[in-house]
Amino acid sequence: MATVVAFDVNETLSDMRHLAPRLEKVGAPAQLFEAWFASTLRDGFALTAAGGYANFAGVASSALYALLLGVETLTCTLDEAAAYVLAGIGELPLHPDVEPAFARLHADGLRLVTLTNGSAATTDELLHRGGVAQYVEQCFSVEEVRRWKPAPEAYRYAAERCGVNREDMTLVAVHPWDTDGAKRAGLGAAWINRRGVSFPEIFRQPDIIASDLCEFAGSVSPHP
Repeated sequence: MATVVAFDVNETLSDMRHLAPRLEKVGAPAQLFEAWFASTLRDGFALTAAGGYANFAGVASSALYALLLGVETLTCTLDEAAAYVLAGIGELPLHPDVEPAFARLHADGLRLVTLTNGSAATTDELLHRGGVAQYVEQCFSVEEVRRWKPAPEAYRYAAERCGVNREDMTLVAVHPWDTDGAKRAGLGAAWINRRGVSFPEIFRQPDIIASDLCEFAGSVSPHP
């Protein structure tokens, strides 16, 4: 087992489903969340592939504005609706399995870090709000390398900052594209299958598949 465990943040640690009610409150359909998050990732990936860069907040805002423009049932102005929904990112809760999993991994002597396409500051606030910041050694963001995951530079950067070989770091994420990126960059990878679906065959298989973070922690713990 690797000595450092790097956790993706958006959806892996944070419960982003709480943004859907905010969409409803401004008159947009709740299911717009899925399209919004997918559009944000698509545009961030596209910029990275083309050699460009914009931070997560900027890409998410642009994608949200584009989608809300097509909503005729908004109960406020477009600017007000977007601002209200985006503000919810700073108020997201952790999934309930985060605290017990982090506590077990930390007690077992593993080093815990985060690696996100979002901002390190937002991640730090999330961890403190959720009462788990004491378990996390450092919050890393692709903002430092200006290359969104799954570009290899992001994973390599995290390993270098931790002072370990890539094979000594495992990336934990709910997104198959993220675990695939980690594997291709030379890291280990664990996929958290929160939705109970099949892992896409087009991606490299992760080293560990678990239904939640507690199951993952149990699978790598030396203690029963």
